[in-house]
Amino acid sequence: MQRSFAETPESWQAAGSSILTQRAMRSGAAWLASATPDQIDAFLGGLSDQTLAALPWVFEFWALPHQLPPEGAWKTWVIMGGRGAGKTRAGAEWVRAEVEGARPCDAGRARRVALVGETLDQVREVMIFGESGIMACSPPDRRPEWQAGRRRLLWPNGAVAEVYSAHEPDSLRGPQFDAAWVDELAKWKKAEPSWDMLQFALRLGRHPRQVVTTTPQNVAVLKAILRNPSTVITHAPTEANRAYLAASFLEEVQTRYAGTRLGRQELDGVLLEDAEGALWTSAGIEAARVDEVPRLDRVVVAVDPPVTGTNTSDECGIVVVGVQMQGAPQEWRAFVLEDATVAGASPDQWARAAVAARDRHGAERIVAEVNQGGDLVARVIRSVDGMAPVKAVRASRGKAARAEPVAALYEQGRVKHVRGLAGLEDQMCRMTVQGYQGKGSPDRVDALVWALSELMVDPGGRPRVRGL
Repeated sequence: MQRSFAETPESWQAAGSSILTQRAMRSGAAWLASATPDQIDAFLGGLSDQTLAALPWVFEFWALPHQLPPEGAWKTWVIMGGRGAGKTRAGAEWVRAEVEGARPCDAGRARRVALVGETLDQVREVMIFGESGIMACSPPDRRPEWQAGRRRLLWPNGAVAEVYSAHEPDSLRGPQFDAAWVDELAKWKKAEPSWDMLQFALRLGRHPRQVVTTTPQNVAVLKAILRNPSTVITHAPTEANRAYLAASFLEEVQTRYAGTRLGRQELDGVLLEDAEGALWTSAGIEAARVDEVPRLDRVVVAVDPPVTGTNTSDECGIVVVGVQMQGAPQEWRAFVLEDATVAGASPDQWARAAVAARDRHGAERIVAEVNQGGDLVARVIRSVDGMAPVKAVRASRGKAARAEPVAALYEQGRVKHVRGLAGLEDQMCRMTVQGYQGKGSPDRVDALVWALSELMVDPGGRPRVRGL
């Protein structure tokens, strides 16, 4: 163990050795949860009174995997997770690990720490005095003193943590540190200048380091940090910390946000990026979200097959879209029902996936791009179902040009999305007027465009809306 409540007793080392061996794969808390009553009694019975008193404060034993610092000579550790995933506790415990020595008055690795949050109040109320903050995590003999007038924490061993607000980047000019904890960087209004000033101040000691705890957002400073070779990342969704969250909270947020892009960001802790000049944005897609689909007049399955059918080939985009055709054409509404895309599939496999999607949704036809496979595409589908109605379509323009009129339908509010289209929506937010800005080919978007072109766009390639 790195540290304990007091001097580490031999009894702790002996009794805990089997636990620590298993902690290579999972935490001690997880071991206790799965151990038999006899195993628990044997473990606890082998600990001295001193060790039992220390156990609640030994975070390495209780921590979830994403809350423990990675190995290696990293400069920045980004703990990226959903709401309530235990990021604050991990940040507070990392500060403890840096400043504390083996005994309360022994020096630790760090002596001067910066605590930086969006505001001074948030640093004090969340990072220091919050339920998972530094004060709550510190054992009585190591608990620092809060000196409000000087806006700092003072530990028994002389280590100091000073408080800074990201609203005042210049306040980080002058001081210097050997460690820093940055909280919720992604929502700072002055994130870039505050981060830059902190980097200049992080210059003490042999290897100054910093931890960033944040729910991800699509901001430039966070993306730049993640790209830095000296950055390491741990990640966890809200669900990972469910044992410490109200069941009603989890049920409510999962019911409302699961399967949405907002849910992927706020619950799954996934960084969702929109390319510059993207035809679709995260905000626009969220605005198109629906929980119920009305009775539809037509449903099609669109297929964008890969050039080859190997494990290394592109995905086969398979998207199901339906349309409600009430009123004039400009009043029609389309609903994206499923992204059934398959990866690394043989022609027979993706053909079966397309036919299965047709059967699930009662689609009237399969629309398939034939630029790569020609007549072979329709033959492969009909080898699975000889009566399958297949319409072959051929691209005469580039992907971006084909996508623009479909994007216009979204701007008109005429296309809606059900939940569970994460892969498709990620590709949409990387499709720009200059082309696709993601990796590989946007096969899911291509399939979406073919489906909506079949249902909502006339042969001339213009949306059926007034004024266009």
